[in-house]
Amino acid sequence: MFEIKRICCIGAGYVGGPTCSVIAQMCPEITVTVVDVNETRIKAWNSDTLPIYEPGLKEVVESCRGKNLFFSTDISSAIKDADLVFISVLSNPEFLAEGTAVRDLKEPDRVLIGGDETPEGQRAIKALCAVYEHWVPKSRIITTNTWSSELSKLAANAFLAQRISSINSISALCEATGADVEEVAKAIGMDQRIGSKFLKASVGFGGSCFQKDVLNLVYLCEALNLPEVASYWQQVIDMNEYQRRRFACRIIDCLFNTVTGKKIALLGFSFKKDTGDTRESSSIYISKYLMDEGAKLFIYDPKVLKQQIIHDLSQPSISEDNPERVSELVTITSDPYEACQSAHALVICTEWDMFRELDYEKIYKKMLKPAFIFDGRRVLDHLHAELQSIGFQIETIGKKVTSARIPYTPAVVGSRTASTEPPTKKAKA
Repeated sequence: MFEIKRICCIGAGYVGGPTCSVIAQMCPEITVTVVDVNETRIKAWNSDTLPIYEPGLKEVVESCRGKNLFFSTDISSAIKDADLVFISVLSNPEFLAEGTAVRDLKEPDRVLIGGDETPEGQRAIKALCAVYEHWVPKSRIITTNTWSSELSKLAANAFLAQRISSINSISALCEATGADVEEVAKAIGMDQRIGSKFLKASVGFGGSCFQKDVLNLVYLCEALNLPEVASYWQQVIDMNEYQRRRFACRIIDCLFNTVTGKKIALLGFSFKKDTGDTRESSSIYISKYLMDEGAKLFIYDPKVLKQQIIHDLSQPSISEDNPERVSELVTITSDPYEACQSAHALVICTEWDMFRELDYEKIYKKMLKPAFIFDGRRVLDHLHAELQSIGFQIETIGKKVTSARIPYTPAVVGSRTASTEPPTKKAKA
């Protein structure tokens, strides 16, 4: 059997970098070269400050870099010298979760390898299997044809996204009835046929994969004349958008139907904790809806860089082709307490552990009154009684918390009454 001694990975991003770094660590006799056209990114991989944040990744890279792990912009040479090129030779879809990517790579549920049903394709499959067999049990390595491999990737992410949209739909019902979505999720999750994972209600899923893969599935179904199947999976995306809009509308309604000129502290901008990735983050869309209404946002995230936040909010679809409004309405802070100074409301959009440990009595004293907390990630459930005794008005996902909330009058007309549409953009004077 052909033995792989040199691997080239094209793309030094969130997948290629961690994947090949772990391969290099687990296969010291194989030389792994990760290439990318982005010179700045490659320089970062070769520095003490990696271009992405992932728990445990820095230690993996530093143990191999310069030995059998290399990062380069010389793509042609790396391809020429390689026995195997990731991305262009085989279908080897990743099932990594950001925040746990290193663990997922070292202890995978399964490794999926697809290839052509030809002698050459089968030889390539066996060669790649031999790489993974350095640390993955053979029973966890699945080989399929190319279509099965690629569809398995799309279907896996679609099923996970579907579970999130399903529990988020139930969260809206819980808020209307007085049920607690966490209690409902626990009850149904104890059913072994369902299981408890991905039943956490929130402001919606984000990241690079879920929406992209569901939409790819929708596209495939439409292209193959399966409109009913396409419509089914499109609803997963529609429900995710609805949850984001509904949360933003709730903030506006609770703040007496207007946030124009009001300071709102937004804590968390990455799409989930333990990553600096902001792609398709719900924080982007919550920020957009609030900016549409003229709110002044003070944003804090422990890992996302200021320039990344400004870049995300300045995209035409988010800034309404008016990037200047970002500089007018958005301030990035390096301290959560600074973000909350003189704020009307505190909005938690990412479930960073540190947000559970903040001094909320100190924060309350800094905020304008009445002081609102909108917990879009259910990270403060254990503190509700304490927060209420401090004086906070609390709103969260899938549960009625404040029994005697300060009254307000919901909008009488328009889509916001039903909280199914984003806040309407205010007309310019």
